[in-house]
Amino acid sequence: MRALTVEEARQRAADLDLRSYEIAFDLTDPGDTFVATSRIRFEATSTTSWVDVKPERLISVELNGQSLDPGALDGGRFPLTGLQPENELVVTAEMKYSTDGEGLVRSVDAADGRVYTYGMSSLESAPRYFPCFDQPDLKAPYTVSVRCPEDWVVLGNGAARRTAPGEWALAGTKPLSTYFVTLVAGPFHQIRSEYDGIPLGLACRQSLAEHLERDAEDLFGTTREAFAEYHRMFRERYPFGEYWQVFVPDFNLGAMENPGCVTFADSLVFRGQATEAERSTRARVVVHEMAHMWFGDLVTMKWWNDMWLNESFAEYMAHRVSEDATSYTGNWTDFAFVRKWWGLVTDQSSSTHPVAPDTLKDARQSLDDFDGISYAKGAAVLKQLAKYLGDEVFLSGVNAHLNAHEYGNADLHEFIEKLTEAGAHDLDTWSEQWLRTSGLDTITAVRTAAGVTLHRTSPDSSRRMHKLSVGGYDLDGSAAAVDVVLTGDSVEVALGNDVVVPDAGDDTWAKIRLDALSLSHLAGVLPTIADGTTRAVVWNSVRDAVADAELDPRRALELFTAALPHESSDVAVGSLVQWLENRVLGRYLDYDEYRAPTAGALGDKLATTAPGSSLQLVTARGLIATSDDADLLKSWLDSGAPEGLEVDADLRWALVLRLVRLGAYGAAEIDAELARDRSTEGVNHAARCRAALPDGKEAAWTRIMTDPSIGVKELLAAAEGFWHPGQAALTAPYVRRFFTDIPRTGEIRSGMVLGLTAHRMTPRFAIDPELIPLAEALIADQSVVSGIRRQTADYLDELRRALEVRRTFSGR
Repeated sequence: MRALTVEEARQRAADLDLRSYEIAFDLTDPGDTFVATSRIRFEATSTTSWVDVKPERLISVELNGQSLDPGALDGGRFPLTGLQPENELVVTAEMKYSTDGEGLVRSVDAADGRVYTYGMSSLESAPRYFPCFDQPDLKAPYTVSVRCPEDWVVLGNGAARRTAPGEWALAGTKPLSTYFVTLVAGPFHQIRSEYDGIPLGLACRQSLAEHLERDAEDLFGTTREAFAEYHRMFRERYPFGEYWQVFVPDFNLGAMENPGCVTFADSLVFRGQATEAERSTRARVVVHEMAHMWFGDLVTMKWWNDMWLNESFAEYMAHRVSEDATSYTGNWTDFAFVRKWWGLVTDQSSSTHPVAPDTLKDARQSLDDFDGISYAKGAAVLKQLAKYLGDEVFLSGVNAHLNAHEYGNADLHEFIEKLTEAGAHDLDTWSEQWLRTSGLDTITAVRTAAGVTLHRTSPDSSRRMHKLSVGGYDLDGSAAAVDVVLTGDSVEVALGNDVVVPDAGDDTWAKIRLDALSLSHLAGVLPTIADGTTRAVVWNSVRDAVADAELDPRRALELFTAALPHESSDVAVGSLVQWLENRVLGRYLDYDEYRAPTAGALGDKLATTAPGSSLQLVTARGLIATSDDADLLKSWLDSGAPEGLEVDADLRWALVLRLVRLGAYGAAEIDAELARDRSTEGVNHAARCRAALPDGKEAAWTRIMTDPSIGVKELLAAAEGFWHPGQAALTAPYVRRFFTDIPRTGEIRSGMVLGLTAHRMTPRFAIDPELIPLAEALIADQSVVSGIRRQTADYLDELRRALEVRRTFSGR
């Protein structure tokens, strides 16, 4: 099925003016299909158009009382001719439930056999479960009715009311874009509350009810705090009635901002111990989705090239509001360590793009740009803009934008116009430099007799202004800071400390390079830097220098082992261990040689962490992933874990996975663990472990590459379990098969899961130059789904980096 182009969307938006949708769902069939009927009222200025529907079977189409031939359906588009100024279209279709996380997803809970469904409409997925005019700038109010099993409850964009056993009606909505229409139906556990007249609700699978109940007040508390702050900032109150937050299975994102009924991955309902960083991350996801009620839902972009008006705003607001208004702190430190690092890597890839690109991709290709640019870079740029303008101008412009376009659509030009009217100056230059270009400047510190000189180099003709602070730190713990505005290619800074850190407050968007003297003192000075955000800036500089083959990865590992005993942030430890596992060990450095010092440092750290602390938990997870001491790991499974460390179901599975990779456990032990944990989560963990079995590789590969029925979470778990640097010989036969087999997954799945699977299945630990032409050929093959080609391009970037690091520092 071909994707919608911007030219087609603009023409259809000019031709049609939607008035309303009435959608009826019949979910009573226990099989893998359901029936949806859409009654759409619209005006037309053209006599021709089309409606989008991707059915298992198109049952009937009626336009203005005249029956049309269902056989006219062509590639998900049903042609409409003879349109009148006023029209009523009724389309009835038998639709297939989805297993790939988009459309109407159906999932059976392994814990109790209960069936749950939810709708995911973004970006091309709405026509997979109801007929519609699917593009963001054709908004209309919706009313929905549902027939379903009598023990089910129904939720959606409008308040739900049971009208009879097994029958539900959803209240009419404000005008909505198709991509954030949703339906949630199943025997969900529900919890209700209220804030300032807004009905609040939480829902999840029955098997997770006790865990959601335990965290309900935390979730409601964050929601209330965020609503209070958003109502302070924005003149328009939350406009969509009830506010449900529903945790659903087999979700391929973190969350989706459906007005009135936000859906979240139910992995955010913690079954056991969670670190403070994980709880803080969950709170930011909650606050992020709430921001979308204004940025994205109330005012929606006209086309996907302006998705940053949704995602960058929500990402920025999530960190700002969480820091200013909720009980969770350290949000900008987390941003620096995790989100910004993601964005910095993305912005240096061959697939980078501007935050707000001029290039207009089709709807399917636009899916690829939900990445570290649209989220992290855009958020960093907005943080910079808000600080530069001040809240009076920034929020005045934002409110004017929301007021001017409420329940409608807008683009970058219209947003800049409202900021300018509010008092901002020269934003055209700012937007050209920061939103319309890709790549990032490098700010390098060079020692001089008077202190340091900061040098700026740019990847293009852009000469971006950088407002930043420069921090100076000494071995004795003393510190100083200087604010700098870098408008030219260099600026003098009068700081001569042992370590000098450009952009110590993480205020701009650039690659940071420390001078040689600072690097030589770093191991001793880094533990004395109290500000976690500054430590993140240092580590991002180190990680980036390693990736650019400018800093020996062995030196970076030595810095990690030196700094780890003093590191108090669970965010820092978790982020750095993940970096070592995913990028350094087995890619830049030989796994067998350099795993041991990593595990040794984590083991020493664990012995000194407070029992029951987040730091203990994140350190223990790192040790489990890197230790080769099978007896130690087995003892933790047998009640011999360190004091305060709760070996819950999820941690048990982490231990089992590591023991499988060490060859100490096999299929029998996986089966035994699954017998202990007969949950959906247990099934997914078992899939990850079975993919790690030496004799389970072929079965896992076959499922991943050929089975369309496997659910999203089980699919991704199996992919995560497949490759490991300690199993390089076992997986060697599959390295080249990736390039022939992964393209065919585009024939059995669609949407975001294709890229998610391809990312996990790239043979990232095979550092072999002979793979370069194979990757290049796949990337060039236009018959392959764009999401797969995009992930392969990112893999190729990393392969080339790893080869250069090895050539530079080990002669290989």
